[in-house]
Amino acid sequence: MRHAQLKISRSKLLHNYNFFRSKLNPQTKLLVLVKANGYGAGDTEIAKLCEGFGADYFGVAHPIEGIKLKIGGIKKPIIVLTPGFGYFGEIIDHSLEPSLINKESALEMADELKKRGINSYPVHIKLDTGMQRVGFEKESLNSLIDILKKNPQLRVKSVFSHLAAADESKHDDFTRTQIQKFNEMSQEIISNISYPVMRHILNSSGIERFTEAQMDMVRLGIGIYGTSYVDQSKLKPAATFAAPVIQVKQVSEGTVGYGRHGIVGENGKTIATIPVGYADGVNRHLGRGAVSFMVNGKLAPTIGNICMDTLMIDVTGIDVKPGDEVTLFGDNPHPSVIATALKTITYEVFTSISSRVERVITD
Repeated sequence: MRHAQLKISRSKLLHNYNFFRSKLNPQTKLLVLVKANGYGAGDTEIAKLCEGFGADYFGVAHPIEGIKLKIGGIKKPIIVLTPGFGYFGEIIDHSLEPSLINKESALEMADELKKRGINSYPVHIKLDTGMQRVGFEKESLNSLIDILKKNPQLRVKSVFSHLAAADESKHDDFTRTQIQKFNEMSQEIISNISYPVMRHILNSSGIERFTEAQMDMVRLGIGIYGTSYVDQSKLKPAATFAAPVIQVKQVSEGTVGYGRHGIVGENGKTIATIPVGYADGVNRHLGRGAVSFMVNGKLAPTIGNICMDTLMIDVTGIDVKPGDEVTLFGDNPHPSVIATALKTITYEVFTSISSRVERVITD
């Protein structure tokens, strides 16, 4: 390999897709989330693969993400989950479907459509059932229904909500309460609409743990990238972050790296330098032996501080030469190992990989 790469395995991505698809009824639609540059894996690349797998919908956070997908040739409908304000014109221009989270966003979207003489444009209504982040609350449903009746330019494609803690069994009672509340709130809206409306509330953990609430569609996010909070053995890490060794040094004394934190010791060490650093998404807290990376079938600990563009590993006793490939995460070490070392979640590990790391589709 020439330089650092994030290798996206088509076969592993398909394995994960099929695992979640197998839990659904044939008629249940599946939305794949490709926000945050496809959780770091490459948004257009992931969307194109998932279109081929049979995904029904895609979800992004910001309008600019959806516009990029449309320009990239994605044909399936795209929900913009956080459209903000002032972007509804661009959303319409690119045939994106906005999530409307409050009265203000619904009225702004309706006004933009009215200016253009457009009726029955697809929108999605977000309900707050306990996350307390964004969405219409039960007390505001009458106002929402009134807006929908007075603005035929808004055609409700779906009503949805978001589970706050479907991945943690200790919160199962709360999750069930959310689902019940959603059923009641969504029914109140749908009963005032004369055409079919989809409902969806399940995320990746919800699909695994509350399959009975799959309704008309589910939203698959972190699960398709290989993270499970139920049984990790059922999924495969879709991405492998790798880079080549660029130099190997026999060091007999002194220290390694900035701040002189990498202690060589009296027996000396063999040090391999890798051309990735914190500017590429390798967190500085992974230095000084906090984790080990795989090279030639063996795990080698980091030594010294992670630099901006490089890091060093201790390959003493391992047969290593320049050009050999080092795996920073993938099958081993698994992304969850890196997340645990950082006291964070795999979402952050994935989305931290910078744009200068080449994304490559394999197998």
